[in-house]
Amino acid sequence: MYGITELSRSLKGSRALVTGAASGMGRATAAVFASEGARGAVTDYDADGARSVAEELTNAGYQAQAWHLDVSDLQAIRNVVAEVEKAFGGLDVLINNAGISGFAAIDDDQYDTVWDRCLSVLLTAQQQMIRAALPALRQSSHPRIVNIASTEALGATAQDSAYAAAKAGVSGLTRALAVELGPEGITVNCICPGPIDTAMTAFIEPEHKQVFAKRRTALRRYGLPEEVAHVTVSLCLPASSYLTGTVIPVDGGLMARNA
Repeated sequence: MYGITELSRSLKGSRALVTGAASGMGRATAAVFASEGARGAVTDYDADGARSVAEELTNAGYQAQAWHLDVSDLQAIRNVVAEVEKAFGGLDVLINNAGISGFAAIDDDQYDTVWDRCLSVLLTAQQQMIRAALPALRQSSHPRIVNIASTEALGATAQDSAYAAAKAGVSGLTRALAVELGPEGITVNCICPGPIDTAMTAFIEPEHKQVFAKRRTALRRYGLPEEVAHVTVSLCLPASSYLTGTVIPVDGGLMARNA
């Protein structure tokens, strides 16, 4: 197009690794990447779940492979990243999506256990995944890292201080690595999902979800995993080359609404 720099919006042939991809937002993210023509590494602690998602995608004509991955195990991270790089011939995109819930009052006897688990899975694992994937990402023509945090990093709920601290750490990690890796053309962004219909919120009664959503969100509803996935994927387009260090709430307007 005359006078306009053409930038690619195609992910065809891109190689993406998604953690926590057996269900929820991770599953939706793997599916959207696949539908855009990317090769997807579907990784999860739930090996059968990861295998099932990969089979669904391949049966639909997409390119996907499954790996069992416990993100709290550093050696497992190193092994899986190396295997994905070998299988795909490189890596262009890393989505740090694996997560757990972690609620405990500050004076609860189990608080230290919850704290350690939250930091291990939600924060430490993300930097370990990035460190393991970095050599491959440095060889990519459009290297992208997206870290999934939560709106709990921006405004917390009672008895979730361990979870909120870990998620806030993800936003800090994102900004710092965006600055550090920016000179190499590696973008690092963070998404903070709000109330989303996933397995982690399945225990909440539907009527309670409706009350909360109408009271707190601008759109007056819970979000779909696919709605988060599409924002994640948009950050990974080759054309999204000047967007880095951002922390984006995908929350139906929860953080924007005062009353």
